[in-house]
This record gives sequence, C-alpha cells and structure tokens, in this order.
Amino acid sequence: LPSWVPAAAAGIVSLHLLQKLLFPYFWADLRYLMKVLMYGLRVDMYRLQGRIVTVLDKFVKLAEKQPHKPFLIYEGKVHTYQDVDRRSNRIAQVFLHHGALKKGDTVALLMGNEPDFIHVWFGFAKLGCVVAFLNFNVRSRSLLHCISSCEPKILVVGEDFLGTLEEILPNLEKDLSVWIMTKASTFPSVHTLLDKIETASEDPVPINRRSANNLKSSVLYIFTSGTTGLPKAAIISHLQTLKGAAGLWAFGATAEDIIYITLPLYHSAASLLGIGGCIELGATCVLKKKFSAGQFWSDCKKYNVTVIQYIGELCRYLCSQPEVSGSKN
Repeated sequence: LPSWVPAAAAGIVSLHLLQKLLFPYFWADLRYLMKVLMYGLRVDMYRLQGRIVTVLDKFVKLAEKQPHKPFLIYEGKVHTYQDVDRRSNRIAQVFLHHGALKKGDTVALLMGNEPDFIHVWFGFAKLGCVVAFLNFNVRSRSLLHCISSCEPKILVVGEDFLGTLEEILPNLEKDLSVWIMTKASTFPSVHTLLDKIETASEDPVPINRRSANNLKSSVLYIFTSGTTGLPKAAIISHLQTLKGAAGLWAFGATAEDIIYITLPLYHSAASLLGIGGCIELGATCVLKKKFSAGQFWSDCKKYNVTVIQYIGELCRYLCSQPEVSGSKN
C-alpha cells in the first residue's frame, strides 16, 4: 500500500473519534436538518406548481383514505376520521345555508377541549373562513378586546362558557351573530347550534370555498395570554400551519403513534403541533378536557399513548406526583 494510506486511515479514525467525543449528535442532527429541508422544498415545489395543499386538504384526503381509523379519542369515545369529516361538514352546511358568511370572513371560537371544538374549526375552515381561537381564561375587558380586534362575523360559544357569554353579551357589537353549542337558549338574539347540526346534511361544501390561492394567506388568529397588556392576535398563515403540522413527523413520529393532547386547543402547541401533527402523520390523538397530573399516566396506559406534548412546567407537575403502588415509572 502507498505510505499515505495508513496515515489517511488514522486521520479518518481520529476525526471519527473526535466527532463522537465533541459532537455526539452530529449525524442525527444532520439527518433531522435534511428531513426538514426536504419538507420545505416539497412545499415550495407545490407552491411553484400551483398545487397548494393545506392541512385541511390533507385531513379530507385522510378521511377518504382511512375513514374508519380513530382520529380523536375523547373521554373513552372514538371519533374516526370519517366521523370528524362528516360532522364538520354538517357545521359547514349550517352556516352555508345561514348565508351570513363569505370566504375570507373571520369567525371566533370560545370553546374548551372537546371534539366539537375541532368540528367547528374544520367546519368554518371548509367555508374558507379565518378562525380566531379565544383564550377561555381571559375574561371581561380583555376578552371583549380579543373579539373586537379580530372583527368576527360569528362567535361560537361552548356550553361550558355560557356564564362568560352572559358577562360580555351586553357589550358585544350588535351586528355580531352569536351561536351557542346547545339545543335551547335563554339568551335573547342568540342562536343555538346543536339542534341545527342534527338536521344538517353531511354532504361536503364546494371545494372552492376552502381552496387557498396563497400559502401566506391568513387561516387562524391565536391570541397571546395578555401578560404584558391586552392580548394580541398572532396571524397564522397556511404556510405556518403546514410547518407546525410537520413538527411531530420531523422528530420521528409515525402514523402508528397515539398522541396525548392535554394542552388547551386555543394554544398553538395543541392545535397546530398536536392536531395538525396528527393529521400530517395520519395518526390518532387522545384529547383531554384539561391537564390532570393525577390522571396523566393512567390515561397514557389506558390508551397506549406513545407521544406526549411537553410545555412549561408540565413535567415538573408530573414528577411532583406521589408514586402509585403497582405502577412502573
């Protein structure tokens, strides 16, 4: 062998050992970076070809491809991809026949974690509306500011927040149409939605209502918590929802995973990364009404959860829980 071969081999081995010592995650990070870059290039190619595919488009395709696969599990009840697609169609049909909305209008949701949050969100999205997620922990003047700042045509309020609605109803704009997720109402000039969903058609609305002409067009408003003044709306585009939805996929989650969502859906971590991420994968998510440190691990065991979302102090709360006999940490 030429004299330089052993030297070159020794150099390569030394570099490899040095990389292992100083940069142990180099190749894993490089694979992740390449994966993200390829996803970005694919989205950009779609844009250049005029093929704009949104997160909602992907969900509709999945509802056709795997209709009977569980999409949501909530309080033990399974909602398949087809179930969610059809119920969101019903909601879209209610407001299509109501005739108050046109493509591009804004609607606001004041709802907690429940399947109907997603049904209403997707239903309005199928009509081409921009959906504003209202933080239900914000009350009074701050909540009124959130509603007025995004200028919605319609406000949908969950049954759990009728007390909040009663507080703000006298101060809402007179031309704002208010709907509540009940079958009966004691409020004057407030519409009920559940009764109308039951009689609505499951037929999809025309696809041109939801089709996007530009990935940079607005699709969601997600509000800050208002810790430094009044809450402000972050304007979320179709492109940002696609990027958020790719997060779980980029970190190695697959269609076989079961994702546990305990964070509020008005938060981008739960809606964009959680629900959107589930759609990107074609996976199943377990939706919790609200975070419970005491029930967290038993829920994970019950539903065979493989992916959880971490934010803020969640892990500290879990670690502070007393050890339960017979459970494996």
